[in-house]
Amino acid sequence: MIKIKLADGKVRELDSTVRTLFYSADGTSISSEEYLQNLFGTLPEIFNSENELREIWSRPDTRKKLLEELKEKGFAKEQLEEFQKVLHAENSDLYDVLAYVSFHSTIVQRTQRAENAKLFLSNYDAKQQEFLNFVLNKYVSSGVYELDEEKLSPLLLLKYNAITDAKKELGDIASIRNTFIGFQTHLYANRMAI
Repeated sequence: MIKIKLADGKVRELDSTVRTLFYSADGTSISSEEYLQNLFGTLPEIFNSENELREIWSRPDTRKKLLEELKEKGFAKEQLEEFQKVLHAENSDLYDVLAYVSFHSTIVQRTQRAENAKLFLSNYDAKQQEFLNFVLNKYVSSGVYELDEEKLSPLLLLKYNAITDAKKELGDIASIRNTFIGFQTHLYANRMAI
């Protein structure tokens, strides 16, 4: 592991055996250490605290906007996913990578996030719980992009075979959407409890 001390005085660790090619915003090839330093320097332009990051990341629309802003600043989704490997965070949420780089927070695996979020399932009826468990399983196996708003219809079709069947089980589309989006806050709630 390579230990890199950043401007906040704290050390971040990168796996020196993972070989990946990163690029700066201007397209120049850079090392994983330089990528980390560039990312660390850029993130304060986007959010100022872990609470602000959590609030942004908890909603699909603001999460998507944050990812677009990162891409504009030279940190595309594909590069961020490669960077997860350097941190041994392939099974974690990209949120954890950003929180680790910015605030030296612990990187948590998606399985643990999902288990913690399940504590809030009692706030939902049995049919909603079944759907949310299905969504959590997809999140654990495939990652945060399963939580995008555009994924709601495909998830409903996968689970119920038809939108009309989903509506019979879960209510109108607005209610289903509110459940899908609202539950996501529980995935990122109170990192101290993780």
